[in-house]
Amino acid sequence: MTARVVLFDIDGTLLATGGAGRKAMELALADVFQRHCPADRIDTAGRTDCRIITDILESCGIFPGSDERRRFCRAYLKHLPACLKSRRGHVLPGVARLLKLLAARQDVVSGLLTGNCEEGARIKLKHFGLDRFFLFGGFGDVHTDRSDVAAAAWQRAQEILETPIPAEHCCIIGDTPADIQCARAIGASAVAVATGTSTRHDLASCHPDGLLDSLADTDAVLEAVLRGFPESG
Repeated sequence: MTARVVLFDIDGTLLATGGAGRKAMELALADVFQRHCPADRIDTAGRTDCRIITDILESCGIFPGSDERRRFCRAYLKHLPACLKSRRGHVLPGVARLLKLLAARQDVVSGLLTGNCEEGARIKLKHFGLDRFFLFGGFGDVHTDRSDVAAAAWQRAQEILETPIPAEHCCIIGDTPADIQCARAIGASAVAVATGTSTRHDLASCHPDGLLDSLADTDAVLEAVLRGFPESG
Protein backbone atom coordinates (compact mmCIF):
# COMPACT_ATOMS: atom_id res chain seq x y z
CA MET A 1 0.00 0.00 0.00
CA THR A 2 1.36 3.41 -0.96
CA ALA A 3 1.71 5.71 2.02
CA ARG A 4 -0.43 8.82 2.17
CA VAL A 5 1.16 11.94 3.62
CA VAL A 6 -0.74 14.72 5.40
CA LEU A 7 1.23 17.93 5.92
CA PHE A 8 -0.02 20.41 8.52
CA ASP A 9 0.55 24.11 8.87
CA ILE A 10 0.96 25.16 12.52
CA ASP A 11 -0.20 28.70 13.34
CA GLY A 12 -3.89 29.20 12.71
CA THR A 13 -4.32 25.55 11.74
CA LEU A 14 -3.16 23.50 14.73
CA LEU A 15 -2.61 26.29 17.25
CA ALA A 16 -3.63 29.77 18.27
CA THR A 17 -0.66 31.25 20.14
CA GLY A 18 -2.18 34.64 20.86
CA GLY A 19 0.53 36.38 18.86
CA ALA A 20 3.40 34.83 20.83
CA GLY A 21 5.61 34.54 17.77
CA ARG A 22 5.09 38.14 16.72
CA LYS A 23 5.77 39.34 20.26
CA ALA A 24 8.97 37.28 20.45
CA MET A 25 10.13 38.88 17.20
CA GLU A 26 9.37 42.33 18.55
CA LEU A 27 11.47 41.61 21.64
CA ALA A 28 14.27 40.11 19.55
CA LEU A 29 14.49 43.23 17.42
CA ALA A 30 14.74 45.42 20.52
CA ASP A 31 17.33 43.15 22.14
CA VAL A 32 19.67 42.78 19.20
CA PHE A 33 19.27 46.01 17.24
CA GLN A 34 17.60 48.40 19.72
CA ARG A 35 14.80 49.01 17.24
CA HIS A 36 11.04 48.93 17.77
CA CYS A 37 8.52 47.30 15.47
CA PRO A 38 5.08 46.79 17.06
CA ALA A 39 3.99 43.15 16.91
CA ASP A 40 0.74 43.99 15.16
CA ARG A 41 2.71 45.42 12.23
CA ILE A 42 4.47 42.11 11.59
CA ASP A 43 2.63 40.23 8.84
CA THR A 44 3.20 36.51 9.43
CA ALA A 45 0.21 34.71 7.86
CA GLY A 46 1.30 32.19 5.26
CA ARG A 47 4.86 33.50 5.19
CA THR A 48 8.18 31.93 6.15
CA ASP A 49 10.33 33.09 9.06
CA CYS A 50 13.17 33.64 6.59
CA ARG A 51 11.04 36.13 4.63
CA ILE A 52 9.50 37.71 7.74
CA ILE A 53 12.86 38.32 9.43
CA THR A 54 14.34 39.77 6.24
CA ASP A 55 11.38 42.14 5.86
CA ILE A 56 11.55 43.24 9.50
CA LEU A 57 15.24 44.07 9.28
CA GLU A 58 14.88 45.88 5.97
CA SER A 59 11.95 47.92 7.30
CA CYS A 60 14.22 49.11 10.12
CA GLY A 61 17.06 50.01 7.78
CA ILE A 62 19.16 47.00 8.82
CA PHE A 63 20.98 45.01 6.16
CA PRO A 64 19.58 41.44 6.40
CA GLY A 65 22.86 39.60 6.08
CA SER A 66 23.37 36.07 7.35
CA ASP A 67 24.91 37.26 10.62
CA GLU A 68 22.12 39.75 11.28
CA ARG A 69 19.43 37.16 10.59
CA ARG A 70 21.22 34.57 12.73
CA ARG A 71 21.47 36.93 15.70
CA PHE A 72 17.82 37.94 15.33
CA CYS A 73 16.68 34.31 15.13
CA ARG A 74 18.71 33.33 18.20
CA ALA A 75 17.06 36.11 20.23
CA TYR A 76 13.62 35.21 18.87
CA LEU A 77 14.01 31.59 19.98
CA LYS A 78 15.20 32.76 23.40
CA HIS A 79 12.05 34.84 23.92
CA LEU A 80 9.55 32.44 22.35
CA PRO A 81 8.95 30.07 25.32
CA ALA A 82 8.15 32.92 27.73
CA CYS A 83 5.90 34.58 25.15
CA LEU A 84 3.99 31.32 24.66
CA LYS A 85 3.42 31.11 28.41
CA SER A 86 2.32 34.72 28.79
CA ARG A 87 -0.01 34.75 25.78
CA ARG A 88 -2.03 31.74 26.91
CA GLY A 89 -2.74 30.28 23.49
CA HIS A 90 -4.50 27.00 22.87
CA VAL A 91 -4.77 23.97 20.62
CA LEU A 92 -7.54 24.57 18.12
CA PRO A 93 -10.77 22.49 18.30
CA GLY A 94 -10.55 18.93 17.02
CA VAL A 95 -6.80 19.00 16.45
CA ALA A 96 -5.73 16.61 19.21
CA ARG A 97 -8.35 14.02 18.27
CA LEU A 98 -7.55 14.31 14.56
CA LEU A 99 -3.82 13.79 15.12
CA LYS A 100 -4.49 10.76 17.32
CA LEU A 101 -6.78 9.22 14.69
CA LEU A 102 -4.22 9.77 11.93
CA ALA A 103 -1.44 8.35 14.11
CA ALA A 104 -3.47 5.17 14.58
CA ARG A 105 -3.77 4.57 10.83
CA GLN A 106 -1.28 2.37 9.03
CA ASP A 107 -1.71 4.11 5.67
CA VAL A 108 -1.23 7.77 6.68
CA VAL A 109 1.83 9.65 7.92
CA SER A 110 1.57 13.16 9.39
CA GLY A 111 4.21 15.82 8.84
CA LEU A 112 4.61 19.58 9.02
CA LEU A 113 4.60 22.24 6.34
CA THR A 114 5.18 25.48 8.15
CA GLY A 115 6.73 28.89 7.72
CA ASN A 116 8.19 28.56 11.21
CA CYS A 117 11.89 27.89 11.51
CA GLU A 118 12.40 24.30 12.63
CA GLU A 119 13.39 25.05 16.22
CA GLY A 120 10.57 27.56 16.60
CA ALA A 121 8.09 24.98 15.31
CA ARG A 122 9.35 22.40 17.81
CA ILE A 123 9.13 24.89 20.68
CA LYS A 124 5.51 25.71 19.85
CA LEU A 125 4.44 22.11 19.39
CA LYS A 126 6.18 20.96 22.57
CA HIS A 127 4.56 23.77 24.57
CA PHE A 128 1.13 22.51 23.51
CA GLY A 129 1.96 18.79 23.73
CA LEU A 130 1.73 18.06 20.01
CA ASP A 131 5.38 17.43 19.15
CA ARG A 132 5.04 13.63 19.40
CA PHE A 133 2.81 13.48 16.33
CA PHE A 134 5.39 14.76 13.83
CA LEU A 135 8.67 13.12 12.83
CA PHE A 136 9.48 15.35 9.86
CA GLY A 137 8.49 18.45 7.99
CA GLY A 138 9.37 21.38 5.79
CA PHE A 139 10.33 24.58 7.61
CA GLY A 140 10.91 28.27 6.94
CA ASP A 141 14.55 28.56 8.02
CA VAL A 142 15.98 28.96 4.52
CA HIS A 143 13.22 29.41 1.96
CA THR A 144 11.33 32.64 1.33
CA ASP A 145 8.79 30.90 -0.93
CA ARG A 146 6.33 28.55 0.76
CA SER A 147 6.22 26.39 -2.36
CA ASP A 148 9.88 25.54 -1.77
CA VAL A 149 9.00 24.56 1.80
CA ALA A 150 6.28 22.26 0.45
CA ALA A 151 8.74 20.62 -1.93
CA ALA A 152 11.21 20.13 0.94
CA ALA A 153 8.51 18.53 3.14
CA TRP A 154 7.47 16.19 0.35
CA GLN A 155 11.10 15.21 -0.26
CA ARG A 156 11.68 14.64 3.45
CA ALA A 157 8.61 12.40 3.66
CA GLN A 158 10.05 10.20 0.94
CA GLU A 159 13.40 10.03 2.73
CA ILE A 160 11.77 9.10 6.04
CA LEU A 161 9.54 6.44 4.48
CA GLU A 162 12.34 5.28 2.16
CA THR A 163 9.98 5.08 -0.80
CA PRO A 164 8.81 7.35 -3.62
CA ILE A 165 5.52 9.07 -2.82
CA PRO A 166 3.46 10.42 -5.74
CA ALA A 167 2.35 14.02 -5.24
CA GLU A 168 -1.28 12.93 -5.45
CA HIS A 169 -0.71 10.92 -2.27
CA CYS A 170 0.06 14.11 -0.38
CA CYS A 171 -2.47 16.46 1.23
CA ILE A 172 -1.73 19.86 2.75
CA ILE A 173 -3.94 21.29 5.51
CA GLY A 174 -3.63 25.01 6.20
CA ASP A 175 -5.47 28.22 6.95
CA THR A 176 -4.14 30.64 4.31
CA PRO A 177 -4.23 30.99 0.52
CA ALA A 178 -0.47 30.35 0.58
CA ASP A 179 -1.12 26.82 1.86
CA ILE A 180 -3.41 26.13 -1.08
CA GLN A 181 -1.01 27.66 -3.56
CA CYS A 182 1.97 25.64 -2.33
CA ALA A 183 -0.10 22.45 -2.52
CA ARG A 184 -0.83 23.23 -6.16
CA ALA A 185 2.87 23.89 -6.76
CA ILE A 186 3.81 20.30 -5.90
CA GLY A 187 0.66 18.64 -7.22
CA ALA A 188 -0.80 17.82 -3.80
CA SER A 189 -4.41 18.22 -2.69
CA ALA A 190 -5.33 21.07 -0.35
CA VAL A 191 -7.77 21.22 2.54
CA ALA A 192 -8.32 24.76 3.81
CA VAL A 193 -9.58 25.55 7.30
CA ALA A 194 -10.96 28.97 8.25
CA THR A 195 -9.45 29.12 11.74
CA GLY A 196 -6.74 31.68 11.03
CA THR A 197 -6.76 35.24 9.73
CA SER A 198 -8.02 34.34 6.24
CA THR A 199 -11.78 34.39 5.73
CA ARG A 200 -13.74 31.52 4.25
CA HIS A 201 -14.27 33.69 1.17
CA ASP A 202 -10.53 34.30 0.80
CA LEU A 203 -9.88 30.57 0.98
CA ALA A 204 -12.74 29.62 -1.35
CA SER A 205 -11.42 31.96 -4.02
CA CYS A 206 -8.28 29.78 -4.21
CA HIS A 207 -10.39 26.67 -4.94
CA PRO A 208 -9.11 24.18 -2.35
CA ASP A 209 -10.13 20.54 -2.62
CA GLY A 210 -11.83 20.82 0.77
CA LEU A 211 -12.94 23.86 2.79
CA LEU A 212 -13.89 23.61 6.47
CA ASP A 213 -14.83 26.11 9.14
CA SER A 214 -12.59 24.27 11.63
CA LEU A 215 -11.07 20.88 12.37
CA ALA A 216 -13.63 20.24 15.12
CA ASP A 217 -15.64 17.69 13.10
CA THR A 218 -12.91 15.10 12.71
CA ASP A 219 -15.08 12.78 10.60
CA ALA A 220 -15.61 15.60 8.10
CA VAL A 221 -11.88 16.40 8.13
CA LEU A 222 -10.92 12.79 7.49
CA GLU A 223 -13.45 12.59 4.66
CA ALA A 224 -12.05 15.76 3.09
CA VAL A 225 -8.45 14.63 3.47
CA LEU A 226 -8.88 11.03 2.33
CA ARG A 227 -11.12 12.08 -0.56
CA GLY A 228 -8.09 13.78 -2.06
CA PHE A 229 -6.11 10.54 -2.17
CA PRO A 230 -6.42 8.03 -5.01
CA GLU A 231 -7.19 4.44 -4.12
CA SER A 232 -4.06 2.43 -3.52
CA GLY A 233 -3.38 -1.16 -2.88
